[in-house]
Amino acid sequence: MKIHLEKMTPEEIIPGFLGKMIHGEKMTLVYWEVKKDAEVPEHSHENEQIMQVLEGEFEFTVDGSTAIYKSGELIVIPPHLPHSGKALTPCLLMDIFSPVREAYR
Repeated sequence: MKIHLEKMTPEEIIPGFLGKMIHGEKMTLVYWEVKKDAEVPEHSHENEQIMQVLEGEFEFTVDGSTAIYKSGELIVIPPHLPHSGKALTPCLLMDIFSPVREAYR
């Protein structure tokens, strides 16, 4: 199945986080457009997550440790680990979740 990202309508999952979600059989891929200063509150989930910053600067806290991630940088978040974040600039992010992120269906 061919997917055209530019034809997808983003969904605002959290204020300031507009996501285009693609679900496979065992994983979810999300492209996020994030507004400056938008925050994702601390949470955890059963999914393993890989987050990549495509554009901008994103402050990410994982299990109490905070770092700033810039374009081209990634982080792997194990399942059930508390994490949160804030867009320091407008950002484009990509998340991969395994298994499928059912909360985003």
